[in-house]
Amino acid sequence: MSQLLRCTINGKSFEGMVRDDMTLLRFLRDELHLTGTKEGCGEGDCGACTVLVDGISVNSCLFLALNAQGREVLTIEGIEKDGELSKIQKAFIRHGAIQCGFCSPGMIMSAEALLRKHPDPSPEEIRRGLGGNICRCTGYQQMVDAIREVAENRRRI
Repeated sequence: MSQLLRCTINGKSFEGMVRDDMTLLRFLRDELHLTGTKEGCGEGDCGACTVLVDGISVNSCLFLALNAQGREVLTIEGIEKDGELSKIQKAFIRHGAIQCGFCSPGMIMSAEALLRKHPDPSPEEIRRGLGGNICRCTGYQQMVDAIREVAENRRRI
């Protein structure tokens, strides 16, 4: 069975029919072709599928698409502006926090949620903020350094 979904995705209004059992991850990837959000474990353990719903990070593999009704969804594709990478994306690259890139969209979205909630997080708060994301390629210190840089630069503005 399907129902009408109305929401905002990356700043654009969406209206369409969505199956009752479709996850937000499958909806984004299969229906909207927003493939930056990755499926890792499919069980909410790895964080590769992290997106923001009304500014809160969620595992889109566990979140039903219909639960986005009337809400704002932000994916990795939505944080760049005018074709330019966001500050957090650039910082991840600069600090070598991206290896294979599979976990990067989820990590970056978790970092974005953290910085929105805590504009000047301590290294410990950053580690807790990334606690739901797993990377198998690199150490987490590069990610902490990248997020600290962005927080420090935002403080100066």
